[in-house]
Amino acid sequence: MPAIESVPVPRRVAVIGAGMVGLATAWFLQERGAQVTVFDRTGVAAGASWGNAGWLTPGITTPLPEPAVLRYGLRAVLSPSSPVYVPPRADARLLRFLAGFARHSTPAKWRTAMRAYIPVNRRAFEAFDDLSAGGVASVTKEAKSFIAAYRTETERSTLLDELAHIHAAGQEIEFDVLTGAEAREVEPSLSDDIGAAIRLHGQRYIDPGDYVHALAASVRARGAALVTGADVVNIHDEGAGVRVVTAAGTDERYDAVVLATGTWLGELARRFGVRTVVQAGRGYSFSIPIEHVPTGPVYFPAQRVACTPLGDRLRVAGMMEFRSAEAPLDRRRISAIAEAARPLLRGADLDVRADEWVGSRPCTPDGLPLIGRTGSPRVYAAGGHGMWGITLGPLTGKLLAEQITTGRQPAELQPFDPLR
Repeated sequence: MPAIESVPVPRRVAVIGAGMVGLATAWFLQERGAQVTVFDRTGVAAGASWGNAGWLTPGITTPLPEPAVLRYGLRAVLSPSSPVYVPPRADARLLRFLAGFARHSTPAKWRTAMRAYIPVNRRAFEAFDDLSAGGVASVTKEAKSFIAAYRTETERSTLLDELAHIHAAGQEIEFDVLTGAEAREVEPSLSDDIGAAIRLHGQRYIDPGDYVHALAASVRARGAALVTGADVVNIHDEGAGVRVVTAAGTDERYDAVVLATGTWLGELARRFGVRTVVQAGRGYSFSIPIEHVPTGPVYFPAQRVACTPLGDRLRVAGMMEFRSAEAPLDRRRISAIAEAARPLLRGADLDVRADEWVGSRPCTPDGLPLIGRTGSPRVYAAGGHGMWGITLGPLTGKLLAEQITTGRQPAELQPFDPLR
């Protein structure tokens, strides 16, 4: 579609945020000839990009608000051991987010949002392959096995129904339905408690921390400045350019700015017309030794526990905790994940944990990210991906770089307009 307002092609662009989304945007802007400076208040992959499960799963990338959320029940989400947790003393902003989230957790809203995801899901791997071909040293790994494991066939029916809905929406994904014994033949790390499973095909995974640091190294090698420990506190659109001001007092002008600050996106984007609440959906993870490291990801959907092989250890991740991004790590959540996984894994020492971590996924009430031009033709948003910032981060960067440098919004980004 044509640009809403004609502005010169930006040559100097500031990207605020050094996670997967921000660095991918910087990389693809460089592909299009832009000179880029990346700012981050902490460091590379310091937020949700480091300790997540590292799954690249466009086949099951779906809107987070879904009808099952409404069936989950208030009592469940108030339990500290629940895989989805809401603190009993929610503030006004969180209540506003939860109300919007509930409104979008209907079959009709889910189908509409799912249709928005399908075009980007189909192209997600394309962007990773571009990064690899362009010299990013860390690689994506084919998931030779990707097992969703359950105690019973009844539990498994939930994912089978979801896969049917995904197929009905127009997205293809291949899978096998397995017995518990068949699942253990594929993946010996599963315990005898597993009585049913689904094996997904065509997915990948990465070590997210390693990958994002390799992406940062590539961005630097291609001429970008990467400024860490820089807390951007203000952005001024002056018509001919945008001034970026940090807490330390630096003040520089750029032709355009990309806001890729994850959970904190709204703090800077709100003044440019972005009204959608971006709420921290905190996830926890740790790594453990295991006798047989799986050959690919293992998922326990009923427990909301995700496991990923990283070298000679297994990363175990889980929880969706709707509370302040600044809250400290809560060890009750770590214990809840460990206890949920304990009876389902064979040969795993869940008491010898390392790299205990909490990070905040940026979630929106409608389950769709915020990608594109804000109320200013020189300020762009890139965030709100929820659980899918790793899977869709590179394609977000590719499509947004196209919009910034051409002035035209790619069709794939229309449903994700930050001003919706």
